[in-house]
Amino acid sequence: MKYIYTLFAFIIISTISLQAQDWANLNRFKNENAKLPAPSKKENRVVFMGNSITEGWINLRPEFFSQNPYISRGISGQTTPQMLLRFHQDVIDLQPKVVVILAGTNDIAGNTGPSTLKMIQDNITAMTEMAKAHKIKVVLISVLPAYEYGWAKHVKPVEKIAELNKWLETFAKEIKAEYVDCYTPMLDSRKGMKAEYTKDGVHPTAEGYKVMEPLVVKAINKALKKK
Repeated sequence: MKYIYTLFAFIIISTISLQAQDWANLNRFKNENAKLPAPSKKENRVVFMGNSITEGWINLRPEFFSQNPYISRGISGQTTPQMLLRFHQDVIDLQPKVVVILAGTNDIAGNTGPSTLKMIQDNITAMTEMAKAHKIKVVLISVLPAYEYGWAKHVKPVEKIAELNKWLETFAKEIKAEYVDCYTPMLDSRKGMKAEYTKDGVHPTAEGYKVMEPLVVKAINKALKKK
């Protein structure tokens, strides 16, 4: 019995150690990135950077990506500092014309520790600066509404999400990026996500993504037309 407990403890410690060694999950798309050819001259490549909402997008609506030159680089549970760490390899190195950033809700939930709105804003600012330095157009999607997080019910996200979205909209104007308001059309009376667009109050269903898609495509096309 003692041996079993020792082995179990070793497995847990080893798992934590491995996660700590790749905190930003830099290996998640390593092989896919290596296999991806450079974009053709006529290709309007777009990379979607985000968390589980972006990852769920390609899982529930794969045709949205396969029928367009869109690449998903969303990783479930990620926060903006993790995205910032992998931004070069998962966005810039893929040579897109546009990057679509959907981030911030996991920071508010505290997935990688306490995070202020200023910290989130700084990380998003850094990602946009990196993109613009490499002549990549930026599209910022609003944080989606959430009344509560099932995995962090002690957090009260409503006001923070609304405040972060106000900043995102203002910031987008300042840097001449596109801002996509997916928050308002998906909002319910409690300032959470409408039940017809989600099953857990945080992640969209296929119907939720269908609301988002035309808004995002419009912003992408607008960004592509900018010089």
